[in-house]
Amino acid sequence: MRIKCGKTSRKRKKRIFREAKGFRGGRSRLWRQVVVAVIRARVYAYRDRRVRKREFRSLWIIRINAAVRARGLSYSAFINGLKLANLTLNRKSLSELAINEPAVFDQVVEIAKEALAKKAKA
Repeated sequence: MRIKCGKTSRKRKKRIFREAKGFRGGRSRLWRQVVVAVIRARVYAYRDRRVRKREFRSLWIIRINAAVRARGLSYSAFINGLKLANLTLNRKSLSELAINEPAVFDQVVEIAKEALAKKAKA
């Protein structure tokens, strides 16, 4: 008796079609287009999990820069001042402080300014 793989191939196809649910046009209905669309979607998902991290870091830096410039420093001088003062806050938390807790952020900026002034004297 000849054994066919109908059940197995249907299961495999069903899984891929389920992943393509919500895609437009033939990309959710036609097998060859579905396969291409799902592979491409997986590639973008893999890549963009890393890109998202870059974009958020960039956003935090932009926010910190804007907040620090309003207080009379540049971003690079501010980060340098924090390093000199041994204050290890990451950019995400600094950005949150700048937006939600301006009084606390002012204190952080003052610490950085003092550390820079100390270095300039030495």
